[in-house]
Amino acid sequence: MDLQVARIGKPHGIRGEVTVQLFTDAPEERFEPGAVFRVEPAAQGPLTISSARWNKDILILGFEEVPDRNAAELLRGAKLFIESEDTSDDDGDAWYEHELVGLEARVGDEVVGRVSALRTMMVQDLLIIERADGEEILVPFVEEIVPEVDVDGGFVLLTPPAGLLELNLPGSNQAEADEVESPDAAEKADGS
Repeated sequence: MDLQVARIGKPHGIRGEVTVQLFTDAPEERFEPGAVFRVEPAAQGPLTISSARWNKDILILGFEEVPDRNAAELLRGAKLFIESEDTSDDDGDAWYEHELVGLEARVGDEVVGRVSALRTMMVQDLLIIERADGEEILVPFVEEIVPEVDVDGGFVLLTPPAGLLELNLPGSNQAEADEVESPDAAEKADGS
């Protein structure tokens, strides 16, 4: 099975380099010159790494097949994959997005939705749970809130703090506060 390790972002400079959003914990090992990646959409690849360097917290990649900025612009949004047989997973508490998507999200015995995505963030990851009504819930993917992930059993167990599952849903106090403009803001807009 292929595993997504990055998504290509915007071009960087004029020599065909691109920024990437990482989905791997070992970028130094994955993105060495000569490494070849399968690409989605398939017409964009395969791609072979010619250079990899860091610019602050952002990984910048160059590919042998991408000579200039125009070609790099065409790669925006493309996904990079590796063969899963090439990976070694020593961390028993690490999951890939494809393992989590589709799992039932349970609070006790109650099913509150299904995992629809994993959003990788700088500080902590977020599970995106889709409720039966189509609304999305963002759940911090930390052990205190998601104490159990049972891929074989087909579920994640949630122990959310009070109000987390209702936060930002239509009708919640937080959602109403975002939608209602304060009187002070209206007066400033009128110039009063």
